[in-house]
Amino acid sequence: MSRVASCLWFDTQALEAATFYCSLFEDASISAVSQYGEGMPLPAGTPLLVEFTLAGQHFQGLNGGPMFPQSEAFSISVSCRDQAELDRLWNALTADGGRESMCGWLKDRWGVSWQLVPQRMGELMSSGNGPAIGRMMGCMMTMKKLDIAALEAAYHGDLT
Repeated sequence: MSRVASCLWFDTQALEAATFYCSLFEDASISAVSQYGEGMPLPAGTPLLVEFTLAGQHFQGLNGGPMFPQSEAFSISVSCRDQAELDRLWNALTADGGRESMCGWLKDRWGVSWQLVPQRMGELMSSGNGPAIGRMMGCMMTMKKLDIAALEAAYHGDLT
């Protein structure tokens, strides 16, 4: 177990969610699954805590029951290499009950919030060019799934 990990609270779907998340990333794995025992709040054998890693980041999925639903107050932010990766993750995470939001945010089928952000956007944000960054951010505010080409065009002043 990692010394520091983000813990996601699920009703009973932690193993299903972790398995799905691990299928989306090349460097991902489930490292441990503990189970409820006799006399505990959920039936014996139900996964209790699922420990997993996505691209070097450690997580825990806790099956704790329905009392604490997911919230936008916590999100998983992914720096996407290119539009193809962003599109692939967006489509997978919004499938089967996931929902698009604004500015690169979405919720997956379990209600976990994700931010899919192009690496290129981070590079442009650190340029120090305030007016160009402002144009790019204004463009981003109109989008659900981010479009890297459109963001770059706005940054460079091509607002056609």
